[in-house]
Amino acid sequence: MKTKHERVIIGAVSDNNDDASFIPLIAEENDEHAVQLPEDNILPILALRNMVLFPGVIMPVVVGRKKSLKAVREMYKQGKPIGAVAQRDKNTENPKKEDLFQVGTIAQIVRILEMPDNTTTVILQGKQTFLLNDIVGEEPYLSAQVELRNEVTKVPKSKHFTALVAAIKDLAMRMIRLSGNMPQEIMFAIRNIESAQYTINFIAANLGLDLSDRQQLLEIGHLEERAYLLLKMLTQESQMLEIKSSIQSQAMENIDKQQREYFLQQQIKTIQKELGGSAQEQDVNQLKQKAAKKKWSDAVKAQVEKEITKLEGMPAHSPDFSVQMNYVQTLVNLPWNEYTKDNFNLKTAERVLNKDHFGLDDVKERILEHLAVLKLRGDLKSPIICLYGPPGVGKTSLGKSVAEALGRKYARISLGGLHDESEIRGHRRTYLGAMPGRIIQSLEKVGSSNPVFILDEIDKIGSDFKGDPSSALLEVLDPEQNNAFHDNYIDIDFDLSKVLFIATANDLSTVSRPLLDRMELINISGYIVEEKIEIATKHLIPKQWENHGIATKAVQVPKKTIRAIVEGYTRESGVRGLDKLLAKIARKAARKTALDETFTITLQPTDLYDYLGVAPYDASEQSQKEEIGIVTGLAWTSVGGEILEIETSLSKGKGDKLTLTGNLGDVMKESATLGLEYIRAHQSQLGVAPDFFETHNIHIHVPEGAIPKDGPSAGITIATSLLSAITGKKVRKHLAMTGEITLHGKVLPVGGIKEKILAAKRAGVTDIMLCYQNRKNIEEIKDIYLKGLTFHYVKNVEEVFKFALL
Repeated sequence: MKTKHERVIIGAVSDNNDDASFIPLIAEENDEHAVQLPEDNILPILALRNMVLFPGVIMPVVVGRKKSLKAVREMYKQGKPIGAVAQRDKNTENPKKEDLFQVGTIAQIVRILEMPDNTTTVILQGKQTFLLNDIVGEEPYLSAQVELRNEVTKVPKSKHFTALVAAIKDLAMRMIRLSGNMPQEIMFAIRNIESAQYTINFIAANLGLDLSDRQQLLEIGHLEERAYLLLKMLTQESQMLEIKSSIQSQAMENIDKQQREYFLQQQIKTIQKELGGSAQEQDVNQLKQKAAKKKWSDAVKAQVEKEITKLEGMPAHSPDFSVQMNYVQTLVNLPWNEYTKDNFNLKTAERVLNKDHFGLDDVKERILEHLAVLKLRGDLKSPIICLYGPPGVGKTSLGKSVAEALGRKYARISLGGLHDESEIRGHRRTYLGAMPGRIIQSLEKVGSSNPVFILDEIDKIGSDFKGDPSSALLEVLDPEQNNAFHDNYIDIDFDLSKVLFIATANDLSTVSRPLLDRMELINISGYIVEEKIEIATKHLIPKQWENHGIATKAVQVPKKTIRAIVEGYTRESGVRGLDKLLAKIARKAARKTALDETFTITLQPTDLYDYLGVAPYDASEQSQKEEIGIVTGLAWTSVGGEILEIETSLSKGKGDKLTLTGNLGDVMKESATLGLEYIRAHQSQLGVAPDFFETHNIHIHVPEGAIPKDGPSAGITIATSLLSAITGKKVRKHLAMTGEITLHGKVLPVGGIKEKILAAKRAGVTDIMLCYQNRKNIEEIKDIYLKGLTFHYVKNVEEVFKFALL
């Protein structure tokens, strides 16, 4: 039980300092709140900052304004009440009526205390609320005319209200526990207040509600309504405190985890220091040692040292540490100005080139020329060579031989299907998982700045929204630019001028013109049968026998057997298919050897059926007899030369129909039209009946209709086939021809002569007709390719007809 004069001191609140704490005191529950106003209803006003005084609540106020001090001391001496009204804005120094709330509380001055810090604290006890009507004076202190408010303060005697007050108490206790910065004495006071009115007013004044919320509660004159609104406000504040508490708890957990990790890292560092340093420090020291031995320029050296210093300053557990470490390792591992010594012994180099590859004289000659100039001059920018020709002729494998002949390292990248520019130039380091381009990666792998670098399948590069790799290659393959090649990842210019780039391609038509302009083109055509026999004997058979574990003398393949394989089982310019067939023979021979260790055989042409099955091709695809309307043409394809049979047949009709079949392109169709029109225009000279074209329809067909065919080189072939069918004259056997025809019968030169000659030899052709302007192409070809062939050079189609038709 509390005595009549007992007070419970909780905290303090200031009218001029937001950070001051509350010191509410609980008035005796049977204190009389009714007050007597002066007759003129004028009261001195004490403006409060950031606080609201409720009836029944006693709280101290630190008074700082001179006017406020004068009013307080004068009213205290006279024993008169004072009006306590909250300011709307705490920063207002001289408040007017509009700066004050309209409802305040009449307060009795309990005591004035002079504090040790020279401030004055006034203890006020709230009595009754009033309505501020008007300010009537500002000197010597603020005074106003007021009017007492009639409030319903009677406590309802219902279970509902009792439960309401209990809920308010529970919420208040919960908020105090969650807050952590409220004095625990408030909890003690709330537990010991028995009056419902005191409880509501005390909690409203001291639970940290906003000023506007407390003022709103004060202005409600009905006790039960004030209790409901207080419950609503406390519920919202409680929810906010729970959220804050949850966030703070998570933050503390993270901080604790970080601190724990920090302490563990420090302990690990201490242990590693005792053991000779951390793994990261050892890695950095190794990088420094490698960097000290590099032969880079001053600019590169300064940049690398800067990056190493940056790496040393990074914490090892930082995610950027590994990114920076990879970057610095790439810089240090690159062969800056590190070159292998070239082999200047030209005879040795020539011997190495001849050992690995048969033929390919143009390429070998160009490599030896470069080596000779390099030997005399001592320094030379490497050429950019492009080897183009059909598949399987040894373009890619030649790179290794060139590297061995020069005594250089060997690097290769395949460009087939490449469609991302970053594969050439690298990715910027801002991207996750960034890495240098394939050029820089390959140089880092071989450890030399002057390797032989094969750019394989340069004609099969693609392009899409990620960029055009062929455009990026312009810088790589330009001798005037590649001495300062810029890779986006390393972000430092790298010298590629000493790299010997060798590009390979099958079809130059798909390579961009600017890229072709930067390269030295060398054509590698297909092999004749004799060359294929030599290649198989010297290279392919020893390789396959070794791969399959067969002794050289156990299975012998004579040259006549190799010829039978080439002529009966392959139709190609290169030797890739031949290599597969020899591998098939080796597998079957290995099986027989495994069953019978004494197995030996000299493979004859008659044995090929048992090893390779039925031969899909005849020794010659050309007809062995003289026929009417069938003429052999020569065609060029991306995989080498081919022979083309042109067939013409006649049928009775009105003569208004020319039928063309065999999947022909527009140019080839035009060649057929030109040949027919020439014969129409010269039918009397050519011995064609005057009414022939009015009574016959003509059908021209080129076999293998599934394969698209186009180009002008079949012009004289189609014209000869037409005239043979129309006149009934037979075509000379073992004859092939190629050449474009004009409307006046002139024969024009065509390309791909060497490939066409090889195709003709494979088919057993002995005579070839072509334009006289192609004579220069024939003269460039070695005699070994021309052996067994007779060339007939013509200027017009009449010469063709004269020789071809019997």
